[in-house]
Amino acid sequence: MIDVLSVTSEVYPLVKTGGLADVAGALPSALAAHDIAVRALIPGYPVVLGALKGGRVVAQFDDLFGGPASLIAARAGDLDLIVLDAGHLFDRAGGIYGDPTGVDWPDNWKRYAALSFVAAELAKGLVEGYRPPIIHAHDWQAAMSAAYVAFGRDISTKVVLTIHNIAFQGQFGADIFPHLRLPGEAFAMTGVEYYGGVGFLKGGMRCAHAITTVSPTYAREIRTPQFGMGLEGLLNERGHDLYGILNGIDTTAWNPQTDPNLAANYAVTNTRKRFLNREALLDRFGLEPTEGPLFGLVSRLTWQKGIDIVAENIDWLVELGGSLAVLGSGEAHLEAALAEAAQRHPGRVGFATGYDEPLSHLMQAGADVILVPSRFEPCGLTQLYGLRYGAIPLVARVGGLADTVIDANEAAVEAGVATGVQFSPVEGPELGEALSRTVSLFQRPELWARMQRKGMKTDVSWTNSAGKYAGLYRKLLGQA
Repeated sequence: MIDVLSVTSEVYPLVKTGGLADVAGALPSALAAHDIAVRALIPGYPVVLGALKGGRVVAQFDDLFGGPASLIAARAGDLDLIVLDAGHLFDRAGGIYGDPTGVDWPDNWKRYAALSFVAAELAKGLVEGYRPPIIHAHDWQAAMSAAYVAFGRDISTKVVLTIHNIAFQGQFGADIFPHLRLPGEAFAMTGVEYYGGVGFLKGGMRCAHAITTVSPTYAREIRTPQFGMGLEGLLNERGHDLYGILNGIDTTAWNPQTDPNLAANYAVTNTRKRFLNREALLDRFGLEPTEGPLFGLVSRLTWQKGIDIVAENIDWLVELGGSLAVLGSGEAHLEAALAEAAQRHPGRVGFATGYDEPLSHLMQAGADVILVPSRFEPCGLTQLYGLRYGAIPLVARVGGLADTVIDANEAAVEAGVATGVQFSPVEGPELGEALSRTVSLFQRPELWARMQRKGMKTDVSWTNSAGKYAGLYRKLLGQA
């Protein structure tokens, strides 16, 4: 059995803002089948501490980056946790990364440096009887774990850093460096220095023993200037240590046969009741039944997610005979454009703002098509949920979207392997053409049903990917 300390700023079902939480929550149970025991080190946000039942204090700090703190060992469902209870860092109203208005907390550098610092202390044996040989750090919030290990003393622990989205890097001014509890030599190109400041993700990438990202295509893309966000040089330098391992989903939480959020459950062997979810979704958004496809969009409403080209194609989608249900929030001008489209096309376009986990499940079960038109997408989970639930994915041909959806081109249709529709480049006219192609496919019921069944039979679980992570851990420990 290999002990792995997963260091993450969020984990489902305790706290979630995006796909990182889903991965951190689902991967541990999948790794257990490979004799990997995962404990997650997470911040003690109020929502996390409130969800704990029991637990025991296993370590204390008199001064952890400005205040006292303790570590609480606890379990929450299937999750084995070490919770960093530091009120001066995490006990505050608002979101986990920002205040109630959405502005980032100005001390985020301190909050997540503390999390990473504690990870390295655990690697030194802070808690008696627990000294993990592997730290698996997720994104910039945990990336400094690698730096604290690399510049620490007598730490043999190997660090794997997973980049879930390279656009978020944790860049701060040089003035924070004296407060990071790192030796002076760490402020260099070989450490955490980045263009005169401190780069949390850059430092982690420089110091980690292995770097992974969440799909093979994205691992190739981020080595180019178009997708590397300024870090492509370092990634090419460390190319032999970079691995693309596709994300999976929790197929227990996302199971149309048992999902309690649905109007009716169904299976790939019998999808007749799926239409009841479609009716429930239409009712939820106040949409009229049509003979055209019902498109669903569950997303952060940002430029990265391609929401602007969706907005400019809504009139065309309606003209094609389709309808659209949107769930999400984000950039104000995109929210306004979608709200205006809903007013312009009553009964054909519906828009619900915010985050609603149960509704997102119903949308996968009720939509005919799930839209994922991202300009870049490291992996994407939305299209995996769509495959699982029989919502045909219409996706941009980037990152994990390209790796997980088989385009319904002539050859794929003839071979019976198509599971969705891809388009490229990620521009408005190309999305418009993909919408037309999707509607044409929908008008061929037998073909559409065959694509649904093929998608629902696709293995979107963590089984294969967990094996790859387990193999990487063993390789780093010289056991492969």
